[in-house]
Amino acid sequence: MDDAAREHLFDLIRLPTASDGAPPVQRVRWANQQLIDSWTAHAALITGRGHAVLATNALARALLTDFNAMPTQHRNYIRWLILDPAAAPLFADWETVASEMVAALRLDAGKHPDDRGILDLVGELAVKSEQFRTWWADQRVVSSSYGVKRFQHPVVGDLELNWQGLALPGDEDQTIFIYFPEPNTRGADALALLASWSAAPTAASADTQVASSEVAELPASETRD
Repeated sequence: MDDAAREHLFDLIRLPTASDGAPPVQRVRWANQQLIDSWTAHAALITGRGHAVLATNALARALLTDFNAMPTQHRNYIRWLILDPAAAPLFADWETVASEMVAALRLDAGKHPDDRGILDLVGELAVKSEQFRTWWADQRVVSSSYGVKRFQHPVVGDLELNWQGLALPGDEDQTIFIYFPEPNTRGADALALLASWSAAPTAASADTQVASSEVAELPASETRD
């Protein structure tokens, strides 16, 4: 039994206390929104319980999707990842990413058994996604705070990015996730191009063939040891 499975077991057998019950609505402090907005070269988002997306910066919206444009109840990373048809083509290994996120959701559900948002999310995904039902039935739990994701972005093409989760001690159950490239790689050039493209209001409405032609000139990724 690994650490995540052990933690999940303890959550399941934990006796209820007087403080248990429906948790409060989560909100992002103004300072934290300003912090991620200042990271113009890195994509960043803040998630809460059940991987609800509480805040994003401009580059995260360009890299992933515009969570701000969604109804509030739909702003969830896992819901988007599994139910949005545009999400799967964005990831080179979508099934691995999605199944691990479902395992992370199960861990979160054990910590917050009375969270209405998590309960509703699990119910919706179980009804709408056969793959979710299969992964959820596996009873797998995962806890990870860093890794690598490979993207197939429609504007800047293929890029590999590191990601890091940073818990916010003063804001319970909130985590900043940052996506950033290795220096001097094609991913770094592609992310810089995406940052430039997303920063210009007119560029977003222009024909993306301009961006695509620039991507073709980006150097190939270097082979790592």
